[in-house]
Amino acid sequence: MYGADGFFLRENPLLHFRTNVAVPLFATAVRRMATRLDSALGFPDPFDVVDLGAGRGELLSALTDVPPRWRLTGVELADADVPYRWLETVPVVQGLLLANEWLDAIPLDVVEDGRLVLVSQDGAESRGAAHTSEWVSRWWPSGRAEIGSSRDLAWAAAVARVTRGAVVAIDYGHTVTSRRPTLTGYRDGRQVRAVPDGSCDLTAHVALDACAAATGAQLITQREALLSLGITATLPPHVDAATLERGSQARELLDPEGLGGFGWLVQPVGVDVGWMNP
Repeated sequence: MYGADGFFLRENPLLHFRTNVAVPLFATAVRRMATRLDSALGFPDPFDVVDLGAGRGELLSALTDVPPRWRLTGVELADADVPYRWLETVPVVQGLLLANEWLDAIPLDVVEDGRLVLVSQDGAESRGAAHTSEWVSRWWPSGRAEIGSSRDLAWAAAVARVTRGAVVAIDYGHTVTSRRPTLTGYRDGRQVRAVPDGSCDLTAHVALDACAAATGAQLITQREALLSLGITATLPPHVDAATLERGSQARELLDPEGLGGFGWLVQPVGVDVGWMNP
């Protein structure tokens, strides 16, 4: 996906799948979250808001009229024409480091019947060498396993870049009680065969409980997180068109069968664990 002529280098991700940043109200929630964290940290200068896996900068570009102290940074390998910092690696952060649907794109190994699953460039699978894994023994009780240790390491590395503040990763995921194979591809808004030739997005759900255990992070649902940030689909009896539109966006973000099914990993660093609460 990020190799020479890789899918995410030549394609805008939002043209191929829908995620939080496609819903304008999500930027409102992120701004509220950042504002609470800024206050909890004592209003540092600068206060960082960093989007890891920033696509083409849609989220940060929607954060208009932020305080001058706020330093917006997108981290992505693809180029983008934006009026804020755009980096290929995660900087040192004092503030909020946000990763929306980043962990699901971290490559992982797959094992079945005690052997690595090999895949050719046309998507054909075969069995490789025998493989044992402490991670599988602990986190994936049975069946075809998508070994999430690479995601645990990536999450821990992201947390290590924050000196004071918080790291929030948002992704589709599962826990040890609901493990299931999820490796798949997406192209043009449709689910397709996972072929590793750069023709599609490749993704697999994140073992969120394993990532949480790697750093001691809190794991909550998107619905819980957004409700705590004041995002609600409940409307008063008489509303205007703008309020109806916000309600529609809130329903999409909170829908447990859609975007509301995301899990949130929340890791405070040098700040009280209650910083997200009003």
